[in-house]
Amino acid sequence: MSNSEKLIYRCDLPVRWGDMDAYGHVNNALYMRYLEEARVQLLDEMGVKLDPEGLSPVVVSIGCTFFRPVVYPDTLRIDCYIDEPGRSSFMTLYKVYSEANTDEPVSEGYAKVVWIDQKKGVSVPLPENVKALFA
Repeated sequence: MSNSEKLIYRCDLPVRWGDMDAYGHVNNALYMRYLEEARVQLLDEMGVKLDPEGLSPVVVSIGCTFFRPVVYPDTLRIDCYIDEPGRSSFMTLYKVYSEANTDEPVSEGYAKVVWIDQKKGVSVPLPENVKALFA
């Protein structure tokens, strides 16, 4: 993460029994769901409404790095950061912590979010309320 990232949201998500795989830990694919849930909550906190017919954010790239396994039962704390604002996009960055071990993150992730005109399929400038978060 860079020096310019800004923590703007934090949420807690429970680990479900069904999130685990044959190896006895949370399956790596589930982290994309955890990051998605955190991102939707973050956008709601930012006052962004998802409008499939209008102007709204979409994810154009996503990734996650895993540091240590998580097992049920547990609760994950996800710290959500924003960074790298552009004309129509910004990065969301995530640090995921296990309630069982809060000292170091169990994973870190990112997603690049771009505002688009859903009908035209083209990028549009970030809304003013979103730009203001970077000030």
